[in-house]
Amino acid sequence: MNFGKIALVGVLTSFAIGCTDIKNTEEAATTDTEQEEPLSVIFMIGDGMGVPQVSSAFYFGEETPNFKQFTSLGLSRTSSSDYLITDSAAGATAFSIGEKTYKRAIGVTTDTVAKPTILEQLQDRGYATGLISLTAITHATPAAFYAHVPDRDMHEEIAMQLANANIDFLAGGGKKFFNKRTDGINLMDTLIAKNYHIDTVDLGKVDYKKSNAFLLAEDELPNKLKGRGDFLPDATKKALDYFDAKKKPFFMMVEGSFIDWGGHAKNDTMMIREVLDFDKTIGVVLDYVEKHPNTLVVITADHETGGVSLGKYYEMGADGKQHEVKDKIQVYFQDNQHSTELVPVFAKGKGEELFRGVYENNEIYHKFMQALNNTTHEK
Repeated sequence: MNFGKIALVGVLTSFAIGCTDIKNTEEAATTDTEQEEPLSVIFMIGDGMGVPQVSSAFYFGEETPNFKQFTSLGLSRTSSSDYLITDSAAGATAFSIGEKTYKRAIGVTTDTVAKPTILEQLQDRGYATGLISLTAITHATPAAFYAHVPDRDMHEEIAMQLANANIDFLAGGGKKFFNKRTDGINLMDTLIAKNYHIDTVDLGKVDYKKSNAFLLAEDELPNKLKGRGDFLPDATKKALDYFDAKKKPFFMMVEGSFIDWGGHAKNDTMMIREVLDFDKTIGVVLDYVEKHPNTLVVITADHETGGVSLGKYYEMGADGKQHEVKDKIQVYFQDNQHSTELVPVFAKGKGEELFRGVYENNEIYHKFMQALNNTTHEK
């Protein structure tokens, strides 16, 4: 018997098995990488929405609020860099660039230096992007995700930057800042040259082969009390269908703008109707997340407005005295301004656990980045 030959065969066999194991491991790793898709993010901002505003959905709505579907919750402190009580510009910029900044700042640091936003950074990674708002699309909250100006009221400059921001899906108001400008430039022509489908009449048909811009009001859209209808949930659904068709990861910000305006007006009916409309839109998003588990939805507010509380409801009795009505509550406003209350954060989907706890508003950006970086970005 040739023991040397047997030994050689054994070595070669072991080597072949080892190579097979390595190959199988590499193939498994490659398969895992190919199956791991980049995370899509839906960021919903209820402007002016504190805990009392959220609570109103549980008392004034006819159905169980979609807020109740969340199990990962946090609280965010909203102060800006220069004031304990922020405005929407500084609040949204903290979300978009990960730094607190001064009131009225859009996409810039405390020393007015432009810093790339999360939307711009994800565009560089190949993400599709979208913005939906009930105000002008150049208003503070949406603007903070694509523009870089020292003051929020620079609407024409913000619109100019938006026309070159290459955002795939836009829906809101602010038409006059594009086609009725003091400089005479028609930015609608710029958008068309950049392959945008534009609709200024209604939330009509989406063109899946182009970028889409629905600019449906000269400035802000109507509030719910003035007949806005289902623009917010419908626009959100159209955007999600559009991104689904593109088969790319996406980042989308959806703003429920008029919760804040209801607080400023000290109008409880308006505030409640806007919260319920926002909650209906959350339902549209949660339906999407259920079918697309590689999606993260985060819902919060830039600040609270009105110092709102929900308390006892009284009616005048036959005896001329006020009596508490046991099955009704009343919305009370402390004033018509922003407050510095901590605001709620709701998260659902891949990475939701990162948003539990109590933290500063700019930490939301970093939590997004951590969630995004925990998924594979190379195919």
